[in-house]
Amino acid sequence: MTSYHDHHSSRHPSGLRRSVLTVPAINRRALDKVAGLDCDAVIFDLEDSVALEKKVEARANLLAFLEKTDLGHRERIIRVNGSDSAFFRDDMDAVLACMPEAVLLPKVEDPDAVQSVAELIGERGAAEGLRVWAMIETPRGILNAAAIASAGRTADSRLDAFVVGLNDLRKATGVPAAAGRSYLVPWLMQVVLAARAYGLDVIDSVSNDFKDLEAFAAECSQGRAMGFDGKMLIHPAQIAAANAAFGPSAGDLAEARLVVEVFARPDNAGLNVINADGRMIERLHLDEAERLLARFQSIQDRKVHAT
Repeated sequence: MTSYHDHHSSRHPSGLRRSVLTVPAINRRALDKVAGLDCDAVIFDLEDSVALEKKVEARANLLAFLEKTDLGHRERIIRVNGSDSAFFRDDMDAVLACMPEAVLLPKVEDPDAVQSVAELIGERGAAEGLRVWAMIETPRGILNAAAIASAGRTADSRLDAFVVGLNDLRKATGVPAAAGRSYLVPWLMQVVLAARAYGLDVIDSVSNDFKDLEAFAAECSQGRAMGFDGKMLIHPAQIAAANAAFGPSAGDLAEARLVVEVFARPDNAGLNVINADGRMIERLHLDEAERLLARFQSIQDRKVHAT
C-alpha cells in the first residue's frame, strides 16, 4: 500500500468549503431550492434527518433530483446511513449511481470504517473523483481522529475531509450546549490538528439555532480562529455569515498581496527569508498568500458566473 506521504502533499489550494449546507433528501421543497443558494457545498442527507419509514422515498427523491439538476460549482456530498444499518447497501448503490463528489460516513470511530467503504467504492469501479468524508461525532471518533486521518490518507483510501458533529458528542458526553463551546474546544482542536497533520479539510459542526444569526456569526468566527475550513449548516439563512467568516477578509487580502509583491522583487530572488520594514517574512508565507489569493479568485469567478 502506498503511503499518502509518498506523494506531494496537497490540500485544496483554491477549493471552497466555507458553507456546507445539509439538506434532508426527504424534503423535496428544500432540494428544489438548492440550485439558487450561494453555498459552496451541499450534504444531501439520507441519515439522521430521515425517518426509518421514509428512507426508500428519500433515496428515490435524491436520485431523481440529482439526475435532473445541475448544481454548478456546488460540491455534492451524500450522507449515507451507517455501514451497520439495513439501509447502507442501498444508499451506496445510490451514491454510485449518481456519482457525487463525496460520500459522507456517519459516526466514524476507527480507520476500518473509511477503508472498507473505500474498498467497496474501488471494487465497484468508481472514478477517483468520488471521495470519502467522515463525520467525527462520538467520543471514540475524537480519540481516534489522528488514526483515522493517517490510515485514510493512503493512496487508495479517498479520504478528503472531516466533519465535526457536536449534537451526538454532547449527548454522549453530557456537555451542555452553551455559548462559546468552551468545554468542547479541546476536542474540536484535536480534530483540527488530526486533519491538518494529514492534509484533510475539516468542517465545523452545525449550530442548531438558525434564528439567532448574531450568535451564529460569532460561532463562525470562533471556528475560523480554530482553523476550520468552513461550517456545516442547517438553514440557508446561515450561508452568508459562513461565507464571510471563512472567506478571505480585506486585511487577509492586503497582507497576501504584500507578501507576493515583496517576494516578486528581483533583489529578493532566491531568498527564503526577507526583512520587510522590520518584519520577517518567510517563503512559507508566500505559499499561504498564493493559496489565499487563489481562493479569493475562485470566489470572484463564481460571482461572475452567477450574474
